[in-house]
Amino acid sequence: MLSAATLPTDAEVWQALHAVTDPEYPLSIVDLGMVYGVRVDGTVASVEITFTSIGCPAIDMIVSDIREAILAVPGVREVRLEIVWSPPWTKHRITDRGRRILAVYGVVA
Repeated sequence: MLSAATLPTDAEVWQALHAVTDPEYPLSIVDLGMVYGVRVDGTVASVEITFTSIGCPAIDMIVSDIREAILAVPGVREVRLEIVWSPPWTKHRITDRGRRILAVYGVVA
């Protein structure tokens, strides 16, 4: 059994999510504002996410990447993902860091 000192934290899961990128844009799903919340309870990481559109063709790939990234966090044994559509994603959810990265690629957000 893991001790409290070795249990995963919300911050570690957030950090792992920074490594998951959207295939259409050169930045993380966190910087795109697609992650609505993270909660770790013991060895279970729960994440609320959305997508830039309901018809996003990369949903399955991104979900798989999210699971893989979170399961790589030491102590995480289970990942629970909840896809939410409310509130809907808008470009206003993109972080300042995300806007700077997109600007380098010539994308105005």
